Amino acid sequence: MKFDSAPTMFEIDRTIISIDVVEKKFVCDLEKCKGYCCVHGESGAPLEKEEVKILDDIYPVIRGFLRQEGIKAIEAQGTSVVDGENDLVTPLISGEECAYAVFEKGIARCGIEKAFENGKIDFRKPLSCHLYPVRIKKFGDLEAVNYDRWSICDPARQAGLEKNIPVFRFVREGLLRKYGPEYYEKLEIASREFVRGSDDVL
Repeated sequence: MKFDSAPTMFEIDRTIISIDVVEKKFVCDLEKCKGYCCVHGESGAPLEKEEVKILDDIYPVIRGFLRQEGIKAIEAQGTSVVDGENDLVTPLISGEECAYAVFEKGIARCGIEKAFENGKIDFRKPLSCHLYPVRIKKFGDLEAVNYDRWSICDPARQAGLEKNIPVFRFVREGLLRKYGPEYYEKLEIASREFVRGSDDVL
């Protein structure tokens, strides 16, 4: 690991990580936010290249867990699309919610994850969804690991403060899926040694 003297970011392996990832607090509060990250936004959820084929392969199975509006959007656009920034993303319904979103008691959830929870597939959901609010951007051989601050997640920041859970621990399973246990342990070390005294800031 490499750190600045007063870091705003640090390096682990081939990643550059914002200090906010270990410093800021975050825990989703679905009762308050209603899962609006699946509903609002200018584009769908970012996809890894290998996830495009996975979605194509599992679509016949997850179709039964989706809403009719989502099915129509996917069958018109495809299981994945390229957005205005030339990134692979999930398709949207009428330019709004993710085509894979389903609703339970007014709360948006992932239809892919519903199929996973029911033992129908072994793919839980797109990695970008598993990692949120962490976003990863490639820069040549390096990857930037950042905390994405979105106003609709204000309840999650408040809940994170109350429970004292930093961003990287909230997305632990996603980080393990992406980078493995050794990488995550290095993040734990960084959080103990280099977190500055401003954790109570939303």
